[in-house]
Amino acid sequence: MSRELPEKGILIVLSGFSGAGKGTLVKKLLETYDNYALSISMTTRAPRPGEAEGVHYFFTDRARFEERIAANGLIEYAQYCGNYYGTPRAYVEEQISAGRNVLLEIEIQGALKIKELFPESLLLFVTPPSAAELERRLRGRGTETEEVIASRLARASEEAEGMEAYDYIVINDDLVTCVEELHRIVEAARRAPVRRAAFIKEIREELKGFVKGAQK
Repeated sequence: MSRELPEKGILIVLSGFSGAGKGTLVKKLLETYDNYALSISMTTRAPRPGEAEGVHYFFTDRARFEERIAANGLIEYAQYCGNYYGTPRAYVEEQISAGRNVLLEIEIQGALKIKELFPESLLLFVTPPSAAELERRLRGRGTETEEVIASRLARASEEAEGMEAYDYIVINDDLVTCVEELHRIVEAARRAPVRRAAFIKEIREELKGFVKGAQK
């Protein structure tokens, strides 16, 4: 009798250079497959026009946010421009329990903290095929000054020093191909021993039972 793989999803931490196409990649992944969910951040800043509760952010006040911090209710959090931003633990765990792979877009320092706290998380780093292509994409936006482009390239150079810390490097050259590759990586990762601890424990106990039964 075959044993079905568990339906539980995994936490996927997605990082990459500015201009690597992370947002487009995530959007296409969500459109193509139905077992992914994008992590929704909680923030203390006021909603902007067009932003909806539970869709773009979970909006709250500073006191309630700090209560979440004290209760270990956030996977990670940070302050930016006087406001808190963080990832609610309950939402992520709910989605994973429902069998969805939760996508969390975060920079490299945060990604390493997530991996430390959640060893079962999968860290993916998205990059263009070359530095020249990264520069071309940044310039192709047509919305940023030379100073901003130089700043983003300098930041990318710093981030490149930490690429070895990730589980997989995903080269975003062709969107459709990249989405398929990312999905294959995730499906394989769900079967890795570190994410099959319950199954391993169960089958070990069953085997010990057989051994004891044969010895009687």
